[in-house]
Amino acid sequence: MRASLKEKIIEVCDKKISAKGPDVGLSFYAFFANKNDNPALLMEAAEWWMMTHRLDHFEKAAKIKKMVQQMA
Repeated sequence: MRASLKEKIIEVCDKKISAKGPDVGLSFYAFFANKNDNPALLMEAAEWWMMTHRLDHFEKAAKIKKMVQQMA
């Protein structure tokens, strides 16, 4: 996963956790605007979320943040 996507995921998770608490859930769509202006990046996130890790549609932001931070 490219560094810019990792940074974006951590940033969004931090904002969601700060606004709604540690149990807030999100989907990979949370990392993108409501338009498909970067389909390659969207597919990269979807691949990581659904195919690589077989995550549910909604997961806890804290879990996603931890997973991304642990990536080499």
